[in-house]
Amino acid sequence: MKTILNRLIQHEVLSKEEAKDILIGIAKAQYNESEIASFLTVYMMRSIQLEELEGFRDALLELCLPVDLSAYTPIDLCGTGGDGKDTFNISTLASFVTTANGVKVTKHGNYGVSSSCGSSNVMEALGIKFTADKDYLEKALDQVGICVLHAPLFHPAMKQVAPIRKALGVKTFFNMLGPMVNPAFPTHQMVGVFNLELARIYGYLYQKTDKTYSIVHALDGYDEVSLTGPTKIISRHTESVLVPEDFGVSALSAADIAGGESVASAAKIFVDILSGKGTTAQNQVVAANAALAINTAKGIGITPAFEQALEILKNGSALKKLHQLQAL
Repeated sequence: MKTILNRLIQHEVLSKEEAKDILIGIAKAQYNESEIASFLTVYMMRSIQLEELEGFRDALLELCLPVDLSAYTPIDLCGTGGDGKDTFNISTLASFVTTANGVKVTKHGNYGVSSSCGSSNVMEALGIKFTADKDYLEKALDQVGICVLHAPLFHPAMKQVAPIRKALGVKTFFNMLGPMVNPAFPTHQMVGVFNLELARIYGYLYQKTDKTYSIVHALDGYDEVSLTGPTKIISRHTESVLVPEDFGVSALSAADIAGGESVASAAKIFVDILSGKGTTAQNQVVAANAALAINTAKGIGITPAFEQALEILKNGSALKKLHQLQAL
């Protein structure tokens, strides 16, 4: 590791194979905590390069415990996190709305590292049990239409890194990897990323797969369709910019979509929105993200998909999905 760190300090870039080997070495506890922390810190100080991210991704996919749910043609709505915006759990809420629209969802998530409440924190607070049991996951998809894939259960190799990430408390390249290493290898993905450079790298890597995808970055920094301004969308065949007016709404403010300060308050916001008690702004931002997921999965136009998503929030069918998953 000392040699690698010296090379990185000299601004050298690792090859895909080197990056993969190092991450496998980290997973196998070949390096101590100080070495791992130093390695992570390098990538907080300079941009990750395409071949490095590709190598890290390949390592995690090789080490993960895969679960084949391809028969369901599922979609995952997952952001990198790390945008520093502390919104409420928009993509997780949008996942339940998307499911209520008839799309199967394999929701990949984890505890918050650089935010106060990650997807897994709010799901756990609401009584959702995490498991890697395929029979249960298939049952959830059959009966509810959504299953939750808690990342640590499928990426046991990363337990070496978890306490270091938590101690650092800032975004690392593991944030960048989260959406790319869903163990169900979903056929469709809506991925939010925290900067435009990463959106481009994701676009290049996803071009090499057979996924149908939408990569999302709000130009004012959010890793989702924030409706606070323009949002860049990169898909296989097109690049576009969505503005709030495309959804028939006015621009929102950052305060409109701010999240809970704690897991308990985030869970309350979550249930309030699904129960029809959300603010107009909260409903709109959740519906906008669900609309893009529905558009990605079904090819429905953004405007009708948005209207369908708003109706789902209004009629309580997304709340019913949450209750069904809790009952399971």
